[in-house]
Amino acid sequence: MNTIKVLIVDDSLLFRDVLQKGLKQYEDIEVIGAAADPFEAKDQIIALRPDVVTLDVEMPRMDGIKFLRKLMPQFPVPVIIISSLKESVFEAMDAGAIDFISKPDLQGEGIPAFLGEVAEKIRIASSARRAFHRSVKEDITLDVEGVRGQVDPGNVIAIGASTGGTEAIFSVLTKFSDNMPGIVIVQHMPSGFTKLYAERLDAECNLEVLEAKSGDEIIPGRVLIAPGDYQMRIVRSGCGYAVFCDQSPKVNGHRPSVDVLFESAADVVGQKALGIILTGMGADGAKGLKKIREVGGYTIGQDERSCVVYGMPMAAYVSGAVMVQLPLYRIPDEICRKLSSINK
Repeated sequence: MNTIKVLIVDDSLLFRDVLQKGLKQYEDIEVIGAAADPFEAKDQIIALRPDVVTLDVEMPRMDGIKFLRKLMPQFPVPVIIISSLKESVFEAMDAGAIDFISKPDLQGEGIPAFLGEVAEKIRIASSARRAFHRSVKEDITLDVEGVRGQVDPGNVIAIGASTGGTEAIFSVLTKFSDNMPGIVIVQHMPSGFTKLYAERLDAECNLEVLEAKSGDEIIPGRVLIAPGDYQMRIVRSGCGYAVFCDQSPKVNGHRPSVDVLFESAADVVGQKALGIILTGMGADGAKGLKKIREVGGYTIGQDERSCVVYGMPMAAYVSGAVMVQLPLYRIPDEICRKLSSINK
């Protein structure tokens, strides 16, 4: 059996030891090296050619983010951030990391669960590819004037993503002006990170971006991000729509789940719903996206070449849920084109 070769990069000897010994229980994962700083890490990456690297952010001599920015152009190996610095995670993702995990208290009882999560993310990262959208021309000017003055508050855009999705969603939202219909998003992300993610998007986008809470209205110019560890559904609110968030059971192993959001969009918004499924592992969202299509809504899937992981979009495409499949950089324009055509 071919094993996934992993290099651990962390300045804490204790943490390196915990991770190295803990991952030995997984037969499909082999820790081939450990480095205390980015300079050691670069030498080991060249010599050992790991399949996946785990990387801390806060380290001596060079921080993990600066290292990522230097590493990726030369050695685009999948990197998982393991850090206690939540605020730096999204900067690391922008620098090229595939995924992230919050570093646990080594004296706590959550180490077995943490190791299981690390192992699963290593498996996903080993099958990931560097996102194609980083190499396409980024200075494409998106013409959103076609929907100005024609936005129907009855339209709702629902987006779902997982691995690689934080940057994919960022790429889509930053192309929009503030006149878009209400947007609701599920990005698989743990509790404690979704608020920081919403704040990052809000600072960079023309739209208002919030971590959702029950009762928040879905209105033009606003984006609502499902909070970590909560399911989010669209519900009716007077003549419009709002969201309802609760801790009902996981669906497809996820909370929030894309299927939960998409199915509520089909049930409540119906033919005025636009469903978009982006990069991610697994099949979450395929069932709900197909339901949006069946009720007359419009559905878009990200294509394989531009995905970090072509799992969720592939499952949706194979099931017949996707009406049009496009590279990431073309999705914002397709959304605006469709809105212009249905609101004339």
